[in-house]
Amino acid sequence: MAEDLVLDTAIRDWVLIPLSVVMVLIGILRHFVSKLMRSSQVPDAKIGSEFTFRSFRARRFYFSNEENGLLHVPKGQAPNPQAQMFSDPNMAMDMMKKNLSMIIPQTLTFAWVNFFFSGFVAAKIPFPLTQRFRSMLQNGIDLSTVDVSYVSSRSWYFLNLFGLRGLFSLILGEDNATDDTQRMMQMSGFGFDPTKSLGAEKDSLDIVQHDWALPKFEQRAEAVLRKVLS
Repeated sequence: MAEDLVLDTAIRDWVLIPLSVVMVLIGILRHFVSKLMRSSQVPDAKIGSEFTFRSFRARRFYFSNEENGLLHVPKGQAPNPQAQMFSDPNMAMDMMKKNLSMIIPQTLTFAWVNFFFSGFVAAKIPFPLTQRFRSMLQNGIDLSTVDVSYVSSRSWYFLNLFGLRGLFSLILGEDNATDDTQRMMQMSGFGFDPTKSLGAEKDSLDIVQHDWALPKFEQRAEAVLRKVLS
């Protein structure tokens, strides 16, 4: 018969709550660090000043025209994301940065939890569960007489790791960098939409304004000559 335990309130105050707060703060920090590590930048509204307007328009048409533009992907003909990642060094570098921002915090946090909070019974689920959930909810506790509804501190870490997606979506928005499940799918080539990524690049190129810099150079040269001759 499974034994009922009386959980100390100190475990709630010094294990359960701190662990949950730290997991939320680490997720928010990972989101902003991932945004800083991204190589994609907001395009300059006046980019292309080295070309004439005719040359700039030809190059933009080469990339963004709806028939055979380089950034236009017809429906049903999306390229292979893995092949595109290996052919684009920037995409491969972004993927490596995202993986590092996922692996390093998880490794350090798991080592912290395993060192300070290993062996604690941190919480109890308010409904009965079958024996199949014992290995998932009581990781780090080797006691078969404890009821399955009790959760160890190590299992509480994993529940927070994969169960805070809804909270991060409310705080950081739907497109946040803390979704480890989606990131693992992207690592294997699933869940990545290259058409959406190329469409965003095409939209960014369409809003770029041309500002030819050569007339300004002529005005600056004329102003410098006038100062020298005067």
